[in-house]
Amino acid sequence: MYPRSCTTQWRRESVRIAVIGSWDSKSPRLMRGDWDWASRGGDSAVIQRRHRQRNLFEAVIGSVERFIAQLIEPPLKRLDEVLADEALLETVMQGLARRRPQSCTRGRHGTPAEVVLRMLVLKRVKGWSFEETEREVRQNLVYRYLTPVYFERGPDAKTLVRLSAVIGSDGVEAIHRRLVQVAREAGMIKGRHARVDTTVVETNIHYPTDSRLLQDGVRVLTPAFKRVEAATGIIGGKLRNRMRATTHRVLEIARAARSRADQGHKRLEQGYRRLLATVRSTMRDAQRVCIELSAGTRVVLSAGASQVVAVSQTQLNNFVPLLRRVIAQTRARICHNNTHYPDKLLSLFEPHTEAIRKGKAAKPTEFGKLVKLQEAENQIVVDYQVYERRPDDRALLMPSIEAHQHAFGRVPHLLAADRGFWSAAHKRAARQAGVEKVCIPALGRLRPEQAAEQRQRWFRRGQRLRAGCEGRISVLKRRDGLARCRYRGTDGIRRWVGWGVVSNNLWVLMRTTRRARYRNTS
Repeated sequence: MYPRSCTTQWRRESVRIAVIGSWDSKSPRLMRGDWDWASRGGDSAVIQRRHRQRNLFEAVIGSVERFIAQLIEPPLKRLDEVLADEALLETVMQGLARRRPQSCTRGRHGTPAEVVLRMLVLKRVKGWSFEETEREVRQNLVYRYLTPVYFERGPDAKTLVRLSAVIGSDGVEAIHRRLVQVAREAGMIKGRHARVDTTVVETNIHYPTDSRLLQDGVRVLTPAFKRVEAATGIIGGKLRNRMRATTHRVLEIARAARSRADQGHKRLEQGYRRLLATVRSTMRDAQRVCIELSAGTRVVLSAGASQVVAVSQTQLNNFVPLLRRVIAQTRARICHNNTHYPDKLLSLFEPHTEAIRKGKAAKPTEFGKLVKLQEAENQIVVDYQVYERRPDDRALLMPSIEAHQHAFGRVPHLLAADRGFWSAAHKRAARQAGVEKVCIPALGRLRPEQAAEQRQRWFRRGQRLRAGCEGRISVLKRRDGLARCRYRGTDGIRRWVGWGVVSNNLWVLMRTTRRARYRNTS
């Protein structure tokens, strides 16, 4: 009688492979790698660095990897070389280990760190959504080899969403710092030149008008307290659904705003007053439900509905203060003609959104967050920042020099920026810090020494270097997705901008790694 289980070892192409399974097992597994991986690899019992087991079918056909290698495009081959970096994997593994207090010791095996890193990178480099990434990797043999999922089951779209949030903005920033270091080691950047510029990354909101914001508030609050009423029953009085009346008021306001008649402004004010009355009634109902739930007057009728009530109560508590701010700013604009209301709320769903005017003719006002992009040689972005509140560009000059010094251990020989960064005091401070050539055009009427400096050859060369910032920002917005943020919240916009910068640096590394290696070897 044969034993119930067996373990066989053999050598093939200098790789140790073991068949692990049982005689009645329908899918014996293969493990490739050294047997002392547990003592040297640093993997925990739950978080894996990469897939350690291979399918028996893959080992039998043997030449599948050589066949797939012939199908991979040269840029993807270079991307595979760049991502084959243990420091990048270590960064992802640290992010996965912080997911739960005991993520390293409890639970089932999760998605390996190598698969997480490569699938998220491939998603951003290709400009796919999470659903498209899942579909493309599932049906494409080349992407399965590149990720590397191989013949295993890859993560679905929802799992990728959760893994992206687990890595977080700090993890993406660590990946970016490692790629900058890889570019330095390849000799692509030396830190002699630096150029700085700012742009706006818009949040994913509709154009903010007071009527639409009030309608959004009614649209969110009404289903929330209706769900609570369905789970707790009618108490005190039935809660009204005013969504239809709100829609009619919004349409009346839109028609009055388009009207060119003399009574148009009066009709507009009347429409807003009626809309405000409807919205205040809806907000009072929401506040009454919150008070009744907190006081224990409303009791959940069934145990299964307690979670629905808890979620709805949290939603009401979050949106009622925001809707109150919208009502206040609408009253200030309509009733008191105050168009410069402080801390104006532009979205109920992205309350951190700011209105930023950059002087563009095609888009005078942009709604999002200000982002600073700092480059070195070969279009490598060495530093990026997403600001909570829009700062003055002049205040960003010295922090940019400090960021450059932190990345390279030295200040740049030439620093180029547009005239928005100009400040005589900051220019003197930059030169005192060690920057030999500060190439920033002065504002206002030029003094003779300033005009003479700006006519010199090095200054004109620096301004030509600075003009490349505009092209790099355009590429980041068109190719790498920085035109509009698709993630939510402040941490979401940081992750979105970080992945866009990582994608840009990977594209540069994919195109120039081979040439840089050729220069180093020659």
